[in-house]
Amino acid sequence: MDIGKANLDVFAETLLELAQNDPNIVVVTSDSRGSGKLVPFGQALPQQLIEVGIAEQNLIGIAAGLASTGKKVFAVSPACFLTARGLEQIKNDVAYSDNPVRVVGISAGVSYGALGTTHHSLHDYAALRAVNNIDIVAPADNLETRGVIRAAMTYPTPLYIRFGKRAMLNLHAPDTPFEIGRAITICEGHDVTFVAIGEAVSPAVLAADQLKEMGIAAGVISMHTLKPFDEATFLKAAASTRVLITVEEHSIYGGLGERCASLLMTHRLFPAFKIVGFPDEHMVNGSQTELFIHYGIAPDTLAAAARLLLKHESSL
Repeated sequence: MDIGKANLDVFAETLLELAQNDPNIVVVTSDSRGSGKLVPFGQALPQQLIEVGIAEQNLIGIAAGLASTGKKVFAVSPACFLTARGLEQIKNDVAYSDNPVRVVGISAGVSYGALGTTHHSLHDYAALRAVNNIDIVAPADNLETRGVIRAAMTYPTPLYIRFGKRAMLNLHAPDTPFEIGRAITICEGHDVTFVAIGEAVSPAVLAADQLKEMGIAAGVISMHTLKPFDEATFLKAAASTRVLITVEEHSIYGGLGERCASLLMTHRLFPAFKIVGFPDEHMVNGSQTELFIHYGIAPDTLAAAARLLLKHESSL
């Protein structure tokens, strides 16, 4: 696997490419054109970018109004602010009012690293999962990013798309199909399956590679769409693997792990199971890489967790 670009760069490039042929594509941003990699977009298409300043609630209101007139609107702002300050407007102006805004949370998860908890977004999956009529996608690599932006152009309902900042591994073959709501199985394994989302997929893939070198059959599912959730792919994997580990750059509460846990209980499937994410505590500060390592979202620690669960499962 080679290293591609940051998904955010691919988002901006794909959006500009599409917008040059479609004047109905409009970007609304809250003083975030720089961090959103949208400076080239603004230079090329100044009439299709609206800057509202640091005012996330206004951003969502304006985006919803434009969407109601038929514009294809992308509301772009740091995820930590957009899904907290703007949550009421996302709920009422976008979801309740059925305005198909593409809400784009940038620098999500712990991408802001050492800026600390005020700038981390570890609540957005939980908050938006509980809002009716908005779907949630977190691409894992450049192919998934291009796929979701292209799909978003004709997506009929509101959509939340989540991006980090760092360059990502290219996880898929160039011809891999992408569809919102349908997970991508990167590899299959009957011993261990990692179900991961967003930028947490790459360490899961590297962990699976480590396990394979030890003779352990390890698989990885990129569950890029948290809502609507691909239950069929998940349940198939859960029924055929000894150990199941979910991996997310989010609180362990209200995200991917809890969604999977509820399905396991509902369908009476009981593989050895672990949720890997960020615990309910005052977080340490550090870069995204340092925080991933500290909280176990790293290849070595994921592989070790899988081996420990396999050992316990074998002793039962």
